[in-house]
Order: sequence, then structure tokens, then C-alpha cells
Amino acid sequence: METLWTLLYLLEPAPATLILTAVTVTFASAFRALNYSKEMERNRDFSEASITLDTSQALMIPVMSSCSLLLMFYLFSSVSQLLTAFTAIASVSSLFFWLSPYALYVKSQLGLSDPFLSRCCSKSFTRMQGLLLVACAVTVVAWLVSGHWVLNNLLGISICIAFVSHVRLPNIKICAMLLLCLFVYDIFWVFFSERFFGANVMVTVATQQASNPVHTVANSLNLPGLELITKKLELPVKIVFPRNLLGGVVPGVNASDFMMLGLGDMAIPAMLLALILCFDHRKTRDVVNLFDLKSSKGHKYIWYALPGYAIGLVLALAAGVLTHSPQPALLYLVPSTLGPVIFMSWRRKDLAELWEGSALSNPVEKSHEIEI
Repeated sequence: METLWTLLYLLEPAPATLILTAVTVTFASAFRALNYSKEMERNRDFSEASITLDTSQALMIPVMSSCSLLLMFYLFSSVSQLLTAFTAIASVSSLFFWLSPYALYVKSQLGLSDPFLSRCCSKSFTRMQGLLLVACAVTVVAWLVSGHWVLNNLLGISICIAFVSHVRLPNIKICAMLLLCLFVYDIFWVFFSERFFGANVMVTVATQQASNPVHTVANSLNLPGLELITKKLELPVKIVFPRNLLGGVVPGVNASDFMMLGLGDMAIPAMLLALILCFDHRKTRDVVNLFDLKSSKGHKYIWYALPGYAIGLVLALAAGVLTHSPQPALLYLVPSTLGPVIFMSWRRKDLAELWEGSALSNPVEKSHEIEI
């Protein structure tokens, strides 16, 4: 009974919002990736084509991630300002990529004129794109100045969506290989890294705050309003929510405490969702949009992976609440997302096709319109 009472914490605003946000972002990332692929095919524009990982590249992801973790564990204070500057630039680009379809939709609905301003890198640049770029830059500057967690989440979500759209998996075989390697990676760095490095490397890196280069420059130049600029920043490599999200009192924690979820715990499962969403679409050969996802003719596997992701995330948070210790989210997310897809595709005799990715080949020949 006490355990059940403890688990009721998951119904509090902060964990409930975290779960809802993560599930929404994961699905939105996969759906945006599918739309982006079709945009490139319709326009025959592959100058920004996504990268499709092969076996060696997939295996390098956990290796490079481990090296990056160790680099930030030992040298974070030395490179934090450089990381912040790089993250700011990446955030502007990612935010622009995420919001561009919505800007185009608003323009078409309102019948706005959108004259070309210039050409840059063999691409036309319109007035609306220029305004959107300015708005994205202002958003990032606001984050650099305030460090507000809402802006941090906004930038993190945009990075997740852009990553999933530009980095693809060709089939379930490479996807399973990547997920299983990251499954081991997450478990090791959360549960066992302290034995080798004297501290929990994953938790230490995830909770470190970066020095704000804007504050450093303003301080060196003795600019007015220095006190308004935050000294430290949470980098948008995770989404965070205050435990007292609605201003309530959570026993045993400070008001400044946050719940967090790494972008990798959304982006990696979203890569699987993007793969099976593409598979479902190519099998149906229909014009689809977001409102057709309930159709019995298509998108069948997405409805096994997406609820599986939600269940895995709830289990990860529940384990953290019960053990009072950080949990490797992929320990729960990999079985709960990959397992149902493989089992159901085996039952429906689609596993061989998914395993080798034959239904995902020749995208230009099989391209179909996706409505945003």
C-alpha cells in the first residue's frame, strides 16, 4: 500500500507533464521526419538529404557518446562556454527547421505574399523565412540571457526534431543493433561508471550547468544590466520541469529542483518510430495526414511502438521514485518499443521485410504525398 501511495507521485503535474511532453515530442519527431523525407522527394531536392546510418556508423554512436561523456566529465568547465556557443548556433538552425512548415502553412492559409529576398547557398530566401530566422535568433538570445527552463525545453525539442529528421535508420536490423548497444551504454554509465571513475558520470554530466558566454562578455565590458543575465545555463540537451510545476509544495525537495529527461531518451526511440512510420506508409501507398493515423489500412506498427514508449517511460520514472536513484531510461524504453514491433511484425510476417528494409527502398519511385 505504501508503494502504491508512493507511485501516486507520477500523477503530480511535473511527472505527468514530462511524460506527456516526451511522448508528444517523440511522435512529432517521427512524423516530421516522414514529412521531411517526402518534401525532399517531391522537390527532388537532396542537398539537405538525411544521413542514413550503416552498421559501422550505428556502432560508432555509443562509442562516440561515451567519449563525449568522458570529455564533459573531466573538461566540462574548460569547454562549457564553447559548448554553449555551439549549442546556441545549432538551436537557431533547429528551431528554424522545426517551425518552417508552420510558417508556410500560415502563409498559405492567409494568402500572404512572400517575395524572395536573396539567394544563399543556391537556395532562395524569402521574406517570411527571414522573419522566422530573426524570431528564432531572438528566442535563442532570450534563452542565453534568462536561462529559463521553458526556453531550454523549446530549444531541446527543436534539436530532437531536427536530429531525427536528418539522421535515419534503414531497417530494423541496424535499429535493433543501435538500440541494444545504447541499452548497454545507458546501463553502464548510470549504474556502473561510479566504480571506475569515482562518480556517476551520466548524472554528473546531466546535472552540470554551463558558464554563460554572454555574461562573461558583458562582465568584461562592464555593460549595464549585467545582473539580468544568468551566469549559468542548463544546456538544451534535456527537457526539464520544476517539481513544483504549479507552485505547489513537494515534500522533501527544494523549489529549484527539476525533473529531467535526456534528449537521447526521446530522439533514439523516435528514430525507431520514424522507421516504422515510413514502413507503414509505404505499405499502404495512400495519401495520409495526421488525422488518418487511426485508419486500419495504415500506420499499424506505430500504435504498438508509441504506447510502448509511454509505458517504458512510466516504468522508468516509477523505478526512479521507488529506488530514489537515477535510472537509465533506455533500460525500459528499448524493450517496450522494439519488443512489440518485432513481435507483431513476426506475427504478421512482415519481419523479414522490416529487417532488411526492402519496403523502404526506392523512395523516389514509391513517393506519396504527405499532408502536414
